[in-house]
Amino acid sequence: SAIDRLHGPIRPGGRRADRRPRQQAAPRAPAPPPPITRTITLAEGMTVKDLAEKIEVKAKEVLKKLMEKRMVLTINTTLDTETATMIAREFGADVKMRTFEEEMVVLESEVIDPGDLVPRAPVVTVLGHVDHGKTTLLDAIRETRVAEQEAGGITQHIGAYAAEIDGRRIVFLDTPGHEAFTMMRARGASVTDVVVLVVAADDGVMPQTQEAIDHARVADVPILVAINKIDKSDANPERVKQELAERELTPEDWGGQTVMVPVSAKKRDNLDTLLEMILLVTELGEHKANPKRMATGAVLEAKVDRGRGPVATILVQDGTLHVGDNFIVGTHVGRVRALIDDRGQPLKEAEPSSPVEVLGLTGLPQPGDALQVVADAAKARQIALLRQNQAKEKALVSRGTRVTLESLQQQLAEGEAKELPIIIKADVQGSAEVLAESLAKLGDERVKIRIIHTGVGAISEWDVLLASTSNAIIIGFNVRPDRNAAGVAEREGVDIRKHSVIYNVTDELKKAMTGLLEPTTRERQLGLAEVREVFKVPKIGLAAGCIVTDGSITRAGDAQARLVRDGVIVHEGRIGSLRRFKDDVNEVKTGIECGITFERFSDIKTGDVIEAFTVEKVATV
Repeated sequence: SAIDRLHGPIRPGGRRADRRPRQQAAPRAPAPPPPITRTITLAEGMTVKDLAEKIEVKAKEVLKKLMEKRMVLTINTTLDTETATMIAREFGADVKMRTFEEEMVVLESEVIDPGDLVPRAPVVTVLGHVDHGKTTLLDAIRETRVAEQEAGGITQHIGAYAAEIDGRRIVFLDTPGHEAFTMMRARGASVTDVVVLVVAADDGVMPQTQEAIDHARVADVPILVAINKIDKSDANPERVKQELAERELTPEDWGGQTVMVPVSAKKRDNLDTLLEMILLVTELGEHKANPKRMATGAVLEAKVDRGRGPVATILVQDGTLHVGDNFIVGTHVGRVRALIDDRGQPLKEAEPSSPVEVLGLTGLPQPGDALQVVADAAKARQIALLRQNQAKEKALVSRGTRVTLESLQQQLAEGEAKELPIIIKADVQGSAEVLAESLAKLGDERVKIRIIHTGVGAISEWDVLLASTSNAIIIGFNVRPDRNAAGVAEREGVDIRKHSVIYNVTDELKKAMTGLLEPTTRERQLGLAEVREVFKVPKIGLAAGCIVTDGSITRAGDAQARLVRDGVIVHEGRIGSLRRFKDDVNEVKTGIECGITFERFSDIKTGDVIEAFTVEKVATV
């Protein structure tokens, strides 16, 4: 009835229900978060379920808090550090984060028997200034010829080698001495037990010598000084001792605690004394490891190898690394396909303090990344995916806006500071990393240098297109452009600078920055030939059976040639002989087969590329 519609139906007992709209209550203010009463430890890559167990609440309570934050997740979803910390504080808990590797160490330490610890081989790092004889000294100890393989006689990336001395095994790390490789030297000191500081008796303490001392002190490792080149006529070991004493490295014979041994690496004088001192210093420290636990290690270097894929040089620091082990290293996971020692021999396992090449990675790790063997491969993939996503987010934030030709031209027209974008490609990750670091420091108020991309491997067409779009130059360190990239670079007018010694890069860039003038010399490519077969020739050695694929190969005049393997320069010199059948010729053109040998070089393999070129002088304006 109308009365019922107005006043509502009659309830049992004779009272009518009131249909008048009630006044809504004011919205409640959000409750303040509870006070922090405890601290919990969370591991990288924890799930919602793991977090709930740590803060001792039901998983649905954590999911409810996430829903309030407009985050719809499940109990098996991996949480990043920020989200886990935020939710934990909602339940009155502060958070201390541990990386996945740290968590593995803690978990294994709970079940490890201290009786399993055994002495391990000490790790000795050789540091010092450029050209003070570090590699020559190590070469004399190991009785191999490493120095001859380096461009300009300078070590370009970390080498790790094991040596047997008086029945004891010692691992040597040879780190580059040039100032541009400061970061690589710091990595070497972070994994070492003893530092051997090499100082030339005829040169004294130099800037890189001081840097090496600083790195060793930060790593809190003992320093042993080898005063090298005492066979030179102008050698003055006492002056070196005086300069080191001024830097708080007082020799033992002056009443200090620093062992200093005068040596001659070239003539092998006093090497036995140096080795005895190394053994004595390493005996003072208790260097132990547990070969029964899952392996942990550090990446010394990483590169992409033709036919083998990503390859990392790993120093196993604890545990034993086996072929077939699953592992996580940085943002990548993998399964050990093969282990190669420093002599190139395959291994089935690598014990603590073993430098090995590891095959089986899914990507290229960064030097300094920690390697951890895992039992749960799925968990490792979960952690790696989380790290990859975090790295992408970080890269997007730091990348900023890309420089275009229009914006660069506008800056020049308005008289603003010039900007020089650079793309760096190198043969190994460590060289690319430190080259970017050193070039970035060359900028001034007139010219700003911006590294827009670094990478490993041959210069690709994508690199050239990026350089064309951003008006950048490309610096190739021990790498070459592939054929497509070279053609695009010529068409787009992209400048590609190719080098094999790192300080030549910085010197050339300093000269070019003076008004951004062109350098005084420029390389002109003559032709390319592909090695189809390698065969032996009496009285000559190995020769390459080739077909010329572009331009012409010549040995006339001032023509030079280089051997390129998978985009990396293996050798550069002059052609020793150029033949068609049994006849010596001066030139072979495109599409014709020929035989080629290099002067004083014969390490040629099928699939290599021989590039002929000349260097021409270019007048600057």
